[in-house]
Amino acid sequence: MRAQSDTWFSEYLLRIGNGTKEMIGADYVCLPDDIVIGYNTTEESIDKFIENVFPCLQNNATLGAYISSRAILSTKNEHVDELNAMMIDKFPSKEKVYYSFDPVDDDSRNNYLIDFLNSITPNGLPPHVLKVKTNCPVILLRNLDPHNGLCNGTRLMVRAFQDNAIGAEIVKEENNFQFT
Repeated sequence: MRAQSDTWFSEYLLRIGNGTKEMIGADYVCLPDDIVIGYNTTEESIDKFIENVFPCLQNNATLGAYISSRAILSTKNEHVDELNAMMIDKFPSKEKVYYSFDPVDDDSRNNYLIDFLNSITPNGLPPHVLKVKTNCPVILLRNLDPHNGLCNGTRLMVRAFQDNAIGAEIVKEENNFQFT
């Protein structure tokens, strides 16, 4: 559901912004019980959160409109990596693992150990171990072919994979959510 068309949520945000919503101290807002997912254990709570954002994933995993109308936003890359790993495990298809190749040219003194290079994930690059499954969503991180819609940020769904290539379909934009 789009936040801008959800009257209750829009009004709730306005009450917070206008200072008319009950506060807890100066920095916290009391959230209604029906929009809160209770905390049990970290993994159990995240599973429940994923189920709320992606209900019936097993039945809808092949539908571009279903996948493109949902997203989980996170504050830190380390959380994104954890969520991505959990989400990939939930997709009902065979997994393919890709590994990066990280040599350093002209490093005669071994200043950059391969294990170190494999442990970092710079912004804009995939992790050293990339796991994908058919029908899982991916986002382009580079402009590959802007004329044909393959730009940074384009959402795609993996449809096939080979040893050194991933076949993906652009997800249609008509059902995507919007940020304002």
